[in-house]
Amino acid sequence: MTTSPRFTVPGLSQAEGEKVAGILQERLHALNDLALTLKHVHWNVVGPHFIAVHEMIDPQVEEVRGFVDETAERIATLGSPPLGTPGSIVAGRSWDDYSIARGTTNEHLGALEMVYTQLIGDHRKAQAATADLDPITEDLLIAQISSLELFQWFIRAHLESTTGGLSTDGAESEQAAADAAGEAADVTD
Repeated sequence: MTTSPRFTVPGLSQAEGEKVAGILQERLHALNDLALTLKHVHWNVVGPHFIAVHEMIDPQVEEVRGFVDETAERIATLGSPPLGTPGSIVAGRSWDDYSIARGTTNEHLGALEMVYTQLIGDHRKAQAATADLDPITEDLLIAQISSLELFQWFIRAHLESTTGGLSTDGAESEQAAADAAGEAADVTD
């Protein structure tokens, strides 16, 4: 399988095109993982507010799948092969699998809030890394970040108290965020 690009877009050197494609490949792995994680949550969420969370997740899945496609197509446009096989995702990621199986709405939302925080932070780093190289890729990432931040806000609205604090404040792992969000829900239910 050829992975070395033989061309890139006008205005970028071969090395610049390959660098931008490499940055996007990392984002492609993260977006593919997010789409699968969101679908996993959709299937495994239970308890109060089930239908609201169950139905809130599907539009996020669809939009993230669109991000996957546009990211892969940009990689191909830059002259590199986009890698989207399960093995390439696992080999190329720097994070562990999503850690919650069946869980309450708040447990999953607490864990997802952590997932979005990490993913958005990494997307912002990718956007900054492409800013001086390729404004087209930077614009693609900016648009994705905007939607991802909106999705995180939807999730945070379920975790926020009337005083503005998040039930997941201070959590350092998905499991800790899930536990904190679940405990906060127990107090309010």
